[in-house]
Amino acid sequence: MNDVESDGSGTAARTLARLALLCLTGVVAAVVAAGQWLLLLLGLVGLALAGVGIWWALAHRGAARLFGALLAVAAPVAVLVLYAVSGLWPFAAAALGLWAAALACARSALRRLRSPRGMHSHPVRPPRRPVLIMNPLSGGGKVAEHGLVERAEALGARVILLDVDDKPDPAALARQAVAEGADLLGVAGGDGTQALVAAVAAEHDVPFVVLAAGTRNHFAMDLGLDRDDPASGLKALSHGVEIRVDLGDVAGRPFVNTVSFGTYAEIVQRPEYREAKASTTLDLLPDLLAGEAGAQLTATADDQRLEAPHALLVSNNPYAQAGPMGGGRRSHLDGGRLGVISLRIEGAAQAAELALRGERASGITSSTSRRVVVEADEETIPVAVDGEALLLPPPVVCTVRPKALRVRVPRNRPGAPYTAPSVDWRRVLRLALARTPFPAVKNQEQSDA
Repeated sequence: MNDVESDGSGTAARTLARLALLCLTGVVAAVVAAGQWLLLLLGLVGLALAGVGIWWALAHRGAARLFGALLAVAAPVAVLVLYAVSGLWPFAAAALGLWAAALACARSALRRLRSPRGMHSHPVRPPRRPVLIMNPLSGGGKVAEHGLVERAEALGARVILLDVDDKPDPAALARQAVAEGADLLGVAGGDGTQALVAAVAAEHDVPFVVLAAGTRNHFAMDLGLDRDDPASGLKALSHGVEIRVDLGDVAGRPFVNTVSFGTYAEIVQRPEYREAKASTTLDLLPDLLAGEAGAQLTATADDQRLEAPHALLVSNNPYAQAGPMGGGRRSHLDGGRLGVISLRIEGAAQAAELALRGERASGITSSTSRRVVVEADEETIPVAVDGEALLLPPPVVCTVRPKALRVRVPRNRPGAPYTAPSVDWRRVLRLALARTPFPAVKNQEQSDA
């Protein structure tokens, strides 16, 4: 099946690319009309100084932290005041507006040029003996709030409610359910619980259902489920289609979203973090960023070596945009690759660069890999697996099992929200100058239905 088509999307992409360049020309015209280049460039200086201030506020304590916080606020405010008193604010506002329009047109052009592909699905018969494992406390009590137990039982499912006071083992309960004849496993709970039950489903080759009853529901979001209505996921039992997705593995433990090493993993290990996230983070970051606390890590992603990252994020399939906290969305979950994002900021200069260049800054490394090995000179290192804090002995090996998991989803669902690609102006220029439109890639889920 050829997934490339020559519809109007290629022509629209070229038109949008030309609009993006036209808006860039408008930015230059606004700067020229202002006649004071240096004052307008102070906007970039203010942004860089704000980045420096944030770095000092995070990486230091005492007076340096206070000064950094003040600088992060005062620098952009001072630039705005300077623009206002000098009469340059109309030109600056026009330049900023045109720049925002240029970025929007460029992202839209690249999106139309090559939209993310969908995952292949096929229709299935309803299960005969579905078993759903539910955490009544997950997501602040979404199981009871949305009546998931009653609705699931009305569809013929057997529901196992976790007794959270008894430290239940969701994987053991799932294995017992399969041994008793379950032909589908499902979870209403957090991503960590989902991963444990998903591994059992993959092991026994039975379909898996996700109900978005957790706090963040990243896996459900990238599956295209409605996170505001967990009960809508139950439609997979009666009107479902099946897709094959990848399952991550870290030191023999499954994960559906991410594995974090470094500063975030160190911080979430602390018992006080649950009750005071902000103060605990601010208290620990200076020593962690200076290398005076925490394990010193070295990672190898296939053949690429990453030395002493402050934060390392390994994801089950890459995110559309690089970010140390895994921001953005995964356009698909069946690519058979791990996403690898490494962050290291060694001082105020790199912090300023990060503020100006974002994910293209030199301190961020983004790649894909089939195998990631994390080493350290400690007996155990903190690791956050789908948000759960663990201690694992190095080397910690992360791999991906391609299309290991059969996921049952509703036939009709919102779909995963689109994350616009990073703007590559060289691609935009080539697209704008092209005489013939580029072909566009279909952005729809392939289905045998």
